[in-house]
Amino acid sequence: MQYRTGKELRELFLSFFESKGCRRLHSFSLTPDDPTLLFTIAGMVPFKPYFLGIKTPEFTRATTSQKCVRTNDIENVGHTARHHTFFEMLGNFSFGDYFKKEVIPWAYEFLTEYIGLEPERLYVTVHVTDDEAYEIWNKTVGIPADHIYRFDEDNFWASGPVGPCGPCSEILYDQGEEYSCGKPTCAPGCDCDRYLEIWNLVFMQFNRAEDGTLTPLPKKNIDTGMGLERLASVVQNVKTDFETDLFRPIIDETCKLVNVKYGEDPKKDLAVRVIADHIRASAFMISDGILPSNEGGGYVLRRLIRRCVRFGRLMGIDHAFLTGLLPVVAASIGDEYSELEEQKAFIRQVLELEESRFSKTLAQGSDLLDSAIEKVKADGHSILSGDTAFELYDTFGFPFELTEEICEEKGMTVDREGFDRAMEEQRERARSSSKQLENRILKTVYTKLADTLGATKFLGYGETKAESRVLAIVADGEEVETLVAGLEADVILEATPFYAQKGGQVGDKGTLVCDGMTFKVNDTTYPASELIVHSGKLISGELRKGQMVTAEIDVERRKDIQRHHTATHLLQEALTRVLGNHVRQAGSLVTPTMLRFDFNHFQPVTPEEIKEVEKIVYAEVLKNTPVVTMEMEIEEAKKTGARALFDEKYGDVVRVVDVKGFSTELCGGTHAKATGEIGLVKILREEGIGSGVRRITAVAGSETLPVVQSMSAALANLIELLGGDLESVGSKVGTLLDEKKILERKNKELQVKTAVSNIENTVKPRATANGVDLIVESFDGVTPDLMRQIGDRIRQKFPVSVIIIVGKGDEKALVTSMASDEAVAKGAHAGKTLQQFVSAMGGKGGGKPNLAQGGVASTEKLGYAVNALADVFEGLVK
Repeated sequence: MQYRTGKELRELFLSFFESKGCRRLHSFSLTPDDPTLLFTIAGMVPFKPYFLGIKTPEFTRATTSQKCVRTNDIENVGHTARHHTFFEMLGNFSFGDYFKKEVIPWAYEFLTEYIGLEPERLYVTVHVTDDEAYEIWNKTVGIPADHIYRFDEDNFWASGPVGPCGPCSEILYDQGEEYSCGKPTCAPGCDCDRYLEIWNLVFMQFNRAEDGTLTPLPKKNIDTGMGLERLASVVQNVKTDFETDLFRPIIDETCKLVNVKYGEDPKKDLAVRVIADHIRASAFMISDGILPSNEGGGYVLRRLIRRCVRFGRLMGIDHAFLTGLLPVVAASIGDEYSELEEQKAFIRQVLELEESRFSKTLAQGSDLLDSAIEKVKADGHSILSGDTAFELYDTFGFPFELTEEICEEKGMTVDREGFDRAMEEQRERARSSSKQLENRILKTVYTKLADTLGATKFLGYGETKAESRVLAIVADGEEVETLVAGLEADVILEATPFYAQKGGQVGDKGTLVCDGMTFKVNDTTYPASELIVHSGKLISGELRKGQMVTAEIDVERRKDIQRHHTATHLLQEALTRVLGNHVRQAGSLVTPTMLRFDFNHFQPVTPEEIKEVEKIVYAEVLKNTPVVTMEMEIEEAKKTGARALFDEKYGDVVRVVDVKGFSTELCGGTHAKATGEIGLVKILREEGIGSGVRRITAVAGSETLPVVQSMSAALANLIELLGGDLESVGSKVGTLLDEKKILERKNKELQVKTAVSNIENTVKPRATANGVDLIVESFDGVTPDLMRQIGDRIRQKFPVSVIIIVGKGDEKALVTSMASDEAVAKGAHAGKTLQQFVSAMGGKGGGKPNLAQGGVASTEKLGYAVNALADVFEGLVK
């Protein structure tokens, strides 16, 4: 059997089934379009709607190498030969096209003729009732009867209790007695690795009714799956998947970090296997838009990254190392997954941030856990308290499963119920504290009023003006009966059209009036519970408790707020479509003059992406789509797919804002009646405000016109200064900047030439060996060509020499090494000399005896490197 790499095996499989008429498709995302699944767990998942008859495919034959993630047994990864979180599943599929008589011979053909597996070492299993498959294997293919086994439940596949189902046939490979468990009963079906399952062929030929009745499907389907890693272990003749070329380069690179060799220390071997598996999974999950978080797929990703860090520390790696493994991961996978290259900067950024966060607290958390475990054991117990597990989670970022895993290693368990109870108590405290005012006097008076008056009835969804009774007046932190003109106070009404600040939307302004009395409302808030407070100043007359007033909001201001609020909803949906499903609201502010939207994203939004977001939003504005608001039960709202804030506490009944066909969100704010009311939405600024959080500031409606006019005026002024027209202004500015750079470079070169004009009189050898002089000089802002000119100038005075020129840049530095023919004849070597020099500064380089080049990230150790080179120069000239 010929050795083949994992990349070669993948290509061989896909090409083979292309030759059989299958449409070759790129791997689908790890985040499936299936609410019942967290990740894509098998090659058939993206095709599930076709198998279930929900959708009709454009083709009837397909083949993929599907990236998959399974996390039901993370703790087993590294302990066994073949448990993985991330793996590739090779598959070929038929949607009412080919069936058993085609796919079984094809599978045999591929394994024996293309892969080269020995036919006599192949075994197959079929369902006890599947005589058709048995006959094809035995009569058509030629598998001996004693190599065909019949099983029941293990050889029947179903998508659920009802629906498409059918028998399956597994192909096993006999790896030999050295893989056997040694039991006399060892045979196909045994759990040991001797008879290794490498391929499963599923024949979807029945529909199962609720009573269990099986009826033949009018169109029969094929779904096959073969793990690439498992196939590679067989073809490459290694005992575990981790020894294949899909994992081993990552393992070896990790071992280099602590100068250990794989296979010499079982504990370190386990650690590098876990790291190799998890870094693959993490890279692919991030490339598909999954970000570390405390829920769903993000929680799994965070757990994998933090397991990597912990096992790295167990190996002795005391620094950030995960991003250093990414090039090896990409190289071992190959070119099939372009997303690793396209998203490499994003993947690196996410890993760096998450590793940095966890590394800072890992040591402290581990000390606390070790101490707690010792105390529990000393007391004669074996259960770690839920409070301790929660403290590790809350303070040190230990996922519960990580604490549980460490405890299991020490023969202990963790009180899960206690952990969940502590978590819920914290959430309740957070909900309470977020509503507290810092002013204790105000908190007391408003809490008291909220208890006695109850919730203020809000009328503002349908009314902008309403008659209402004054229930309370608060001035200087105390409740009063009356208020005279000129004084400021807070007024509580029985019912109000004023929207109080909540959910990012600012409170309304307006007036309370009655018989010569005018109270100007400057803000509206919720200081306690659902009590709405109107804060402002009495302009004229007298305000009394119990008085009936006309409450009227500033309608035009409210309309401006509504435009910006609905624009925020459109903006979030557009950002999700352009940047990915990981985009989630992290905060917002909606005012009459602007909107601010904070969201999760790990890199700046590019100008092209901002243009696309604006384009999507404006297209929706032009449609003038009705904005429908409705109240419904929370569970019903979730079924509609309405977007909700993860950490928001919702009641049993929620308000849903629906822009038909575009976005649906849970929101208690006020909105435009249709998207056309919003007008043009213009993004003014995009910036980072924290780790993994970006902020967009934008304007909508009437606020946009002055902004656009100002921009147009500035552009017109620029065109007038430069001449030309709108289309050419960009290129003209670019030309000016290019000319500026050229002039700056020429100025630097002139400065350098001036500096070296008398260089023959200032340069001196740093060392001399066997008649060869060592010259080392450094210059700021020189090009490689100028560095060689300087070297030639120095060589005129020192004809038998090795000359090293360091060209310092803003960050990095280039290094050129030159040796004359006479120096080379005496044993000098420019490449070896340069390697010795740059390695002392953490750089890399090399070259030929006469000329070499290299680079260093920093020249901080330049003086040290020069002295070190001078000390060993004699040994370099031989």
